[in-house]
This record gives sequence, C-alpha cells and structure tokens, in this order.
Amino acid sequence: QVQLVESGGGLVQPGGSLRLSCVASRSIFIMGWYRQAPGKQREMVASITSGGSISYRDSVKGRFTISRDNAKNTVYLQMNSLKPEDTAVYLCNAAETLLSVAHGSGYWGQGTQVIVSS
Repeated sequence: QVQLVESGGGLVQPGGSLRLSCVASRSIFIMGWYRQAPGKQREMVASITSGGSISYRDSVKGRFTISRDNAKNTVYLQMNSLKPEDTAVYLCNAAETLLSVAHGSGYWGQGTQVIVSS
C-alpha cells in the first residue's frame, strides 16, 4: 500500500497562485492530480512518471506545472493564473501503471481544498 498526503490548498483570488504538494510513502511509477468540484465529475488534472513524462488536461495547459522530486517521493502542482473554475478538492493519485491512473484506480490521498474567488 502507498499512503499519500496532500498539502498546499487554500483560498486565493483569481489570477493568483498556489503550489500543491503530495508526499508518497514510497517510490511509485506515476503520480498525479485529480480534482472534484461540487456538482461536477472528477477529472484528471495532470500526471507525471518517475521518468518525467507529463500529461495535462487542456484547460490547465500553460497555467499549471507538475513536477516531482523522486528522492523525496513527492509530486508538486504549481498553479498559476488561477480561475474560479479551478475551485475543487484536489486529490493526489499514484499508481504503478499509466492505465491505473487513467482509470482512476491506484492509490488516493485525502485531498486538499482549493478555492478561487474574489
């Protein structure tokens, strides 16, 4: 089992920035971020493999940057130019395969709340 602990959420004004962190209890091939907004379906935000292969959903491209520190088993999500529609609970996800992340399986953190509002 892999335990995941997220941090870094908060309240920010539109156009502001936040940096989310997720620490895993051990190394794992792929780590990423999902988000769940009220009344909306869970959606994948970004993912990154241990080798540095990255994927973003279109709505965050150019604004969000995912990175990881393999030595610390930690993945980061730098979120810039935040919009109200980015408001959601952000959940860390990790798995041993790309398919597991794509299907929303694998391991999950408890989430960190991001609120973008003026």
